[in-house]
Amino acid sequence: MSTFEKDAIISGLGISRIGRRTGIPGIDLTMEAVRAAVADAGLTPDDIDGIVTFGDTPLPEVIGALGGPAVDQGYGFPTGGVLTPAMSAMVAVSERRARHVVVYRTVQMLGGTMTQTPPSSEPNPLANPPVEPRALGSSRKLGPFGDIDELLAAHAYSAANWLAMHCRRHMELYGTTKEQLGWLAINSRRNAGLNPLAAYRDPMTMANYLAARPVSTPFGLYDCDVPIDGSIAFVISHAEYARDCPQPPVAVEAVGGAYGSGGWFHRDDFPKMASTDAAAEMWSRTDLTPSDVDLAELYDGFTFLTFAWLEALGFCADGEAGSFVEGATRIALDGELPLNTYGGQLSAGRMHGYWLLHEACLQLRGQAGDRQVSRRPEVAVAAAGGGPIAGCLLLTR
Repeated sequence: MSTFEKDAIISGLGISRIGRRTGIPGIDLTMEAVRAAVADAGLTPDDIDGIVTFGDTPLPEVIGALGGPAVDQGYGFPTGGVLTPAMSAMVAVSERRARHVVVYRTVQMLGGTMTQTPPSSEPNPLANPPVEPRALGSSRKLGPFGDIDELLAAHAYSAANWLAMHCRRHMELYGTTKEQLGWLAINSRRNAGLNPLAAYRDPMTMANYLAARPVSTPFGLYDCDVPIDGSIAFVISHAEYARDCPQPPVAVEAVGGAYGSGGWFHRDDFPKMASTDAAAEMWSRTDLTPSDVDLAELYDGFTFLTFAWLEALGFCADGEAGSFVEGATRIALDGELPLNTYGGQLSAGRMHGYWLLHEACLQLRGQAGDRQVSRRPEVAVAAAGGGPIAGCLLLTR
């Protein structure tokens, strides 16, 4: 088994201005983050051998502004969802196709510069059995409910609807409560209060949480992440650079990824998701165990996704995520497993998994400021994705 990730370090971090409806062009935000990451790594643009992103600010613009070729993301390892670009960069440095690769993600609330990838004409090789591509306009069946395309057109299904069904099933199976979801949101807001870049920093009470307008039962407004404008970048370098890196390098102990995994609901173990498979992949690539982890930065596009990751990664048993976060003591900055220490997507803002990776690195470096975990973490996990795609990284200092 190739453990390419062990040849890589995260040598540089960069983050742009963060805000809501800023009107700042995506390329400006991107270059703020990218230039900061390159400088943080002690490098210059001439040192960068590759650039990779997750379908946002068009790569040619960044290449033109920075220099350096694009890195191929087709690396023969199950996809890590939104974290696939970081894993691709690790493969590139492991195979010595590059020594320093920039990875970035840029988001904008008002359209921005996200690009659309046309549907593939090839079967998905990761599905079992392989799934043929669906022709536009053809039908898919949603169990006894009929044509899913008609349902989508009629009811505008979104991730909130899909994940709400997962959450409802979890509640029915295990007795998970709305208030337990609320403790996660409250903890995130408490941590965001210590993060000057977070979108929302005012304290939140359980009464505030429960009074929020409904979105898709059982989710209310504070169960959903916060759209923002911003960019985050990393420099992935070969591990040989660790001795010359001006910042404490973050090592990559293991990675895991999953794509397909039964789609949104075709799993025998529903309401589990691809996070279960990604976590299993990651733990199979290391001798470390969940008990070795000091810090968790887990995807919270919706509160329930963090519950799913807590269980998938083995921090608690199936059905116990609700009781694990209840009271927000175990997951506090001084708790057993500090969780989403920067405020998460629920309060800091939606960066599709990149801010949580940035925060994990800051915490391992001991550079998280007022929200720094006092018991300096040695091992952290960063995990992103929900539904049929997921990726996770185990990081050490």
